[in-house]
Amino acid sequence: MPPPPSSLPPRVLPNLVSCSRRAVTSAATAAAAAYSTAVAAGGGGGGGRPLRYAVLGAGFAGLSVAWHLLKHSPKGSRVRVDIYDESGIGGGASGVSGGLLHPGIIRPPTSEKTADILLESSLQSCSLQVLDSDEAQCLIPGLCVPLNFAVYMPLALNINPKKYLQVALFFACQNMSDEASLSSSEQKECKLYNEHVDDLQQLAGDYDSVIICLGARASSLPELTNKLPLRTCRGVIAEFQLPSDTIETYGSQSPSILSDAWLAFQGPRTVSIGSTWQWKSENYSSSVSDDEALNAMEELLPKASAVYPGITKWKFVQARAGIRAMPPLTANGSLPLLGCLNDVIGKRSNCSFWLVGGLGARGLLFHGLAGKLTAKAVISCDENLIPPEFTCWKEP
Repeated sequence: MPPPPSSLPPRVLPNLVSCSRRAVTSAATAAAAAYSTAVAAGGGGGGGRPLRYAVLGAGFAGLSVAWHLLKHSPKGSRVRVDIYDESGIGGGASGVSGGLLHPGIIRPPTSEKTADILLESSLQSCSLQVLDSDEAQCLIPGLCVPLNFAVYMPLALNINPKKYLQVALFFACQNMSDEASLSSSEQKECKLYNEHVDDLQQLAGDYDSVIICLGARASSLPELTNKLPLRTCRGVIAEFQLPSDTIETYGSQSPSILSDAWLAFQGPRTVSIGSTWQWKSENYSSSVSDDEALNAMEELLPKASAVYPGITKWKFVQARAGIRAMPPLTANGSLPLLGCLNDVIGKRSNCSFWLVGGLGARGLLFHGLAGKLTAKAVISCDENLIPPEFTCWKEP
């Protein structure tokens, strides 16, 4: 555990690689008092200590929150963001994901029901194109289109999650700190600690706010045990490569494929296929046993080969896994769980506690919005800045 921030001199680290609209009265009032105290002590600029935020988790949600805290902090303020994750950046489910960001990818349906849904969606959106078999196979030679119908999403985006988190998003936090170091009135720090946090109260005395972005592990904190409506679901992804003696490769301009299984191509010779869904799993390991890998391939390969038969020529390389934190299904769909936790865990200090959780299998899709909404609410000490659809999970 690093020394408490209160014992460290302010510095810049330039080389850091309700369904009702009720206010969170007691929580927001106490947090606002802490904010005012910090500003009076110099957190809003000038001397004194900076505003201090702890972000638990270095996946999609955690790094997004960290970036937005740095981005949206008041001009001229002094801010310190400490990120805690024992597994490092992208060490959890975020780093294991397939990297498919919708809208994107080609979608050949395998049932009439799915075809009807996709057709209706494509008629309502100019970003979706309806293709017949010939048109789809021009994009992906060898693609099987069972119903002579596929939807193409030309705004396709398929990223490498680990590289995005480590090289892009965390690097953006570093750049924010570097730019602030050029100002005499503004200082911003961001530091990563590869450490485990056992409970929230060990941080309460050193930070103005603690934002919990631990995914499925959030429920393991003693203050949150049995208090979050999250469902765990383990997913296994299988990685394949073309044998070195195979001349024909996957087209450099061909999109990835989304069907009963998804095929996320990372270059002409590498593809990840996913994902399995093992509900109520308590296996948090990213490692996959031989038996689990075999079971995953037996489940995923038939689904993948149904739309892309050429996958049978590819060679299995490895499997990786992660635990999704699935939110409850509501009238608004399955939405992330956001909001202030002071009323949930009990207020014991001037530190406020916040949650970004339940991103499920859509972490890449939701992390930007969830991080921005939460960071602005944390900075303003006002949960009402978060739409009620994301906070109504706390209602009885």
